[in-house]
Amino acid sequence: MKKIIAATLVLSTFIFAAPMAVNAVDNSQGQKGYISVSYTTEKEISPDTVEFSISIKTSDKKSMQEASRKNKEISNKVYDYLKANIKSVNGDYIKTSNYSANPVYIYRDGKRFFDKYEVSNNIVVHTKSLEQVSGFIDNSIQLGATDVNSLNFTLSNKDAQCAELLSTSARQVKTRADVVAVAVGASVAGVKELRTSCSVNQRRVGYAYSNMKLMRAAGATMDAAPEAAPATNIESGNITIYASVDGEFYVK
Repeated sequence: MKKIIAATLVLSTFIFAAPMAVNAVDNSQGQKGYISVSYTTEKEISPDTVEFSISIKTSDKKSMQEASRKNKEISNKVYDYLKANIKSVNGDYIKTSNYSANPVYIYRDGKRFFDKYEVSNNIVVHTKSLEQVSGFIDNSIQLGATDVNSLNFTLSNKDAQCAELLSTSARQVKTRADVVAVAVGASVAGVKELRTSCSVNQRRVGYAYSNMKLMRAAGATMDAAPEAAPATNIESGNITIYASVDGEFYVK
């Protein structure tokens, strides 16, 4: 756990207005000025939730209906597999984030030519089963998924973690204010303002898989089975939480 400290003694009656500030003492009681102290507590922690997207893209040269049929067939397999393996009791879920069906054109010599009909279905997977992510990806690809987009690792208990770190920062801010006040022959007389913030440096993995060979196969026929790919290695790593408290204390 890393700690960052900054302290400033201000002999002034200037009142600094900030969003969500807490005013505790009226400045008409004879205080000589105030002390400003900042303290940030930093902590690395393992994420417990991941969200990523799986896409199924199919195409057909002659018919949008056929491209849609192919997409539905693969999508149903992927949906059924994911639904059977995620743990909804832990808050896991899957959802469709985007569905599109469009003709695709190519340009040659300044002219536009029809190429194919393409259908795309994007499925978002939200799960706490981090140990199963590799399997989710590999099996979805084997079932016909064509793209896997970036993974976003997060914390489900961010509020609890922030509360703990903010409490540490607040205590340290008060301690530092007392130390600075005594050092200049004064004493802390009350709280002028407190400002807090807590942020999580979410870990986004720039993972992207595009099975172009499978896309071409899906566009031509549904009979050919995709080749087995090496097992996907996914490492969640750590994410960092920053909890900061900026305090201003009256002194006398």
